[in-house]
Amino acid sequence: MQLLSALLFAAGLATATPLNIPNYAQAAIDSGLALKGLNALATLSALTRTGGTCTPTKIKYRREWRTLSKADRRKFVAAVKCLQGKPSVLPKDGTVPGAITLWDDLAYAHAWRTFFVHMSATFLVWHRYFLFTYETLLETECGWTQGLPYWEWGLDVNNMRGSPLFDGSDTSIGSDGVFVPGRPDFILDIIGGPDPEPIRVVFPPGTGGGCVERGPFNDTVVRLGPFPLDGTPWTNETVYGNNPRCLDRDLNTNPLQRWSTFRNSTELILGYDNIREFQGFLEGDPRVTTEKPIGIHGGGHWGVGGITRDPIISPYDPAFWFHHNQLDRIYWIWQNLDFNNRKDVFGTGTWGNFPPSPNVTVEDFIDVLPHQPAIKIKDSMNTVSGAPFCYVYV
Repeated sequence: MQLLSALLFAAGLATATPLNIPNYAQAAIDSGLALKGLNALATLSALTRTGGTCTPTKIKYRREWRTLSKADRRKFVAAVKCLQGKPSVLPKDGTVPGAITLWDDLAYAHAWRTFFVHMSATFLVWHRYFLFTYETLLETECGWTQGLPYWEWGLDVNNMRGSPLFDGSDTSIGSDGVFVPGRPDFILDIIGGPDPEPIRVVFPPGTGGGCVERGPFNDTVVRLGPFPLDGTPWTNETVYGNNPRCLDRDLNTNPLQRWSTFRNSTELILGYDNIREFQGFLEGDPRVTTEKPIGIHGGGHWGVGGITRDPIISPYDPAFWFHHNQLDRIYWIWQNLDFNNRKDVFGTGTWGNFPPSPNVTVEDFIDVLPHQPAIKIKDSMNTVSGAPFCYVYV
């Protein structure tokens, strides 16, 4: 309790309620102070449940990018570039003829599962395991032994180009894309809600649009895809073949300001006590919300733009992993504020239940084969159990 009191005092929070959730002032919500306080509470909660091989000395601490030293940021960039150069381990049976590197493998792992791990019961838990796969490969293949860094969107809602993550310096993950003028608005029609009419969302173009201009990863090669989403027939050769092209970005504060602010994140954590609503609002699932389409998930993807807007092969951009690590952080905070009641899943195993599929339970399995074996969903809930996870967010 002394440590809890010290953390709350350091964060400048009000006296906690019996549930240990403070009454936050509106200014604290908008500034991110409330989210920091919730993270501190979640960390204290999580650290009471360490087990197995996850001893206090082995816990990985996942931190926000700008809190890492510049030397550590350079080490992380080097580790990711190392991973991009490692050879593919996928079978050479013609299924993925374009997979040359481990980076292609990771894009493929996401691509073929896309319509099973989005708008489905496994969205949050599978992406958690996917992040763990990436973190593990960075360590075993390329020597990165610290926790996986995340991107706090709330810090960059007014200036993405100036963000330490995207400023193009050698301590960033590269810059915006080359500016492409004269582009129209993006129009996204979301279907699957109670109304047969789609939910229309309009995005103005961002400040880039072309290939990443400078800095680390401006030489990243995207090989798989693109995937036609208009019903055009495709084959393994056309979408999983070697189709080399640049990594593009289109940084855009508009989606972040609409869906990924400190307030958006904090209200999501505090606003829902069941996984159906929490995940539904996080993803902008039209079966759950028609008033808040896109959600914090889509806000980050559209904020980075370029290939990160692509729901299938977005992991080609290193920004994907920072963004999804932040999503896992939000999920992790929410879980750890009431852990015993937040260890379930809701829904079926297909995107929007199309085609119809059975309900998923925590006894079902997820995998990232061949990089990580199948585990039961229930074993993905506690991130300090040692089976297999051992991390917290700070």
